[in-house]
Amino acid sequence: MKKLLTLVIFSLGISTGFSQSQKSDELTTLLNWLENHINSHKDSTALGVNALKAIKIAKTSNDSTSLASSYLYLAHYHREYSKLDSSLIYTLKAKDIYGALKNEPKLAHTHLALKTIYSLQTEYGKATEETYKALEIFEKIDHPKGIAICYSHLCDLLYYENRYTTGIEFCDKAIEIQKTLNEKEDLALSYRYKANSQLFSGDELIHALNSINTSIELYNELGETGIPLMASINWRGNIYKYMGEYENAIANYQYNFDKSKELGLQRYLIPSLANIGHVYLMQGRYEEALPYNLEAIDIIIKTGRVRNLWENYMHVSSIYENMGDYKNALEYNKLYATAYTELKDRAIQSLEGELQAKYETGQKNATIYYQKEKIAQQSKTQTLYVILVGLLAFILFGLFYYYKKRQKRNSELQALNEQLDVKNKQNELLLKEIHHRVKNNLELVKSLIALQSAQLEDSATKDAMMASQNRVQSMGIIHQKLYQGENLGSIEMKDYFLNLGEGILDTFNAEDKVKIECAMDNLELDVDTAVPIGLIVNELLTNALKYAFPEDKNGTIQISLSQSTPETLTLKVADNGVGKVTGLAPKGTGFGSQLIQLLTQQLNGEMIEKTEKGTTVEFHFKIKAAA
Repeated sequence: MKKLLTLVIFSLGISTGFSQSQKSDELTTLLNWLENHINSHKDSTALGVNALKAIKIAKTSNDSTSLASSYLYLAHYHREYSKLDSSLIYTLKAKDIYGALKNEPKLAHTHLALKTIYSLQTEYGKATEETYKALEIFEKIDHPKGIAICYSHLCDLLYYENRYTTGIEFCDKAIEIQKTLNEKEDLALSYRYKANSQLFSGDELIHALNSINTSIELYNELGETGIPLMASINWRGNIYKYMGEYENAIANYQYNFDKSKELGLQRYLIPSLANIGHVYLMQGRYEEALPYNLEAIDIIIKTGRVRNLWENYMHVSSIYENMGDYKNALEYNKLYATAYTELKDRAIQSLEGELQAKYETGQKNATIYYQKEKIAQQSKTQTLYVILVGLLAFILFGLFYYYKKRQKRNSELQALNEQLDVKNKQNELLLKEIHHRVKNNLELVKSLIALQSAQLEDSATKDAMMASQNRVQSMGIIHQKLYQGENLGSIEMKDYFLNLGEGILDTFNAEDKVKIECAMDNLELDVDTAVPIGLIVNELLTNALKYAFPEDKNGTIQISLSQSTPETLTLKVADNGVGKVTGLAPKGTGFGSQLIQLLTQQLNGEMIEKTEKGTTVEFHFKIKAAA
């Protein structure tokens, strides 16, 4: 009986040992597969499945090191293809394990992984703290490659704090180390981060373009075709965009868009969509821009990558405003204001977090890896800590003082803005009243001319007086439109032409026989441009009604005004009347023709007259663009 029991126990031991050996081999196989396929987008689903399998086996085997690695693989899967919150949870688990194992190199790299997640969530304060924790470890173990990559990440974070010059300095330190180590992949990332800050540092954009091209060349040498290369190409598109080279910008963004579709990277569609929409917005192609930015917002919200959400809200608000959809423009402006306020709050937290991180790591004055001398005596180190604590206290006091001062200044500015709003409303009412009075005075002048012409018997003189009435009326309508409209500085020309035409038809009692059509889009012009154009149209309508339709002949007069560029206006007045041989007023005094010529010269224009199938007069004016 004892022999049988011993045999059973021995057999179970062999079975258990064999099972443990199988699990170990399976775990090794899974980890090797995960390492080789972590950047393969085609295997994204398998990446998540195999990471979960590895976690399960590592737990049953009590293999802490493999468990931490498996957590990081699963975190990578969620970061690239799923939710950032899940990625954060698994990365924090890996960090706890490496901390317990005191595996400092792995712990430092895990801090950098946390930096990436926090940065995508716009938690810049936390991202900065994680970077400095990694830097402290790499400096402690004298790890040049790790120190350099920390400098690159600090450069990236400083970009989001708008501290571009300081960020460039960190990238240059990283590049110097990485060149010595011949770390091409790290170099490519550092050049991209450097180009990010160079774009907005005030330096010439050609320098940013050179840096990003260096990054792309390095990735091409390495055979990289995935996200790192796509990120650099996207930023080259940004540089071209701000250089005004829109076609090159669109080409870069479209490459990334097509590549993202090919690889199934939904989250990387965000920069492509947002930037294409922004380029169209900059070009004034609002209808084309809108769907791109709306789709970018939708993907941002679904994936939780909210870093550029505020910017897309701002662009959509601007697009709707330019399209005249003020309701949606206001709605998206509110969303933009909320998102941007949150971003500013996080930037403040980032600054405080950075100071705290420097304090916790000893602030070693951004020690680079080839520093030959280190603090040799403990007393000097203690003195340095005391100085840093005092400096930190001074900086925090300065921040608090600045915060209070800024609050007071904001209150004063708010009060001043309220006063200015009141004054603006008063001035607006006063200006409307002035336009109203001018319009009434012009009506009085018109009435006086009418009374005077009623006493005249000479037909030519009466015609001249009638023409003067119409000219006064054309100016009066402009002032009427100004005080009745919402914009006191400009006139909507289509509505103005229609009102002007109705008045002239009434003067000539021609409402039943002549129709005036205004084939044009709504267009607003300032007073200085609208008045001479109104007088020109008045003269042309008067001439057409007097000469184009003899013997009560029916007809149509078409008016159009378009603005092909901010400095160019095209006016066209055409009738289908009998036409004429020469001149604009064959039976008149010629004053109308002279007036048209003078007004055309005033607007730096030229006039073209055609007399086929009626009379067509076309003008091209060169005006000053609105400020």
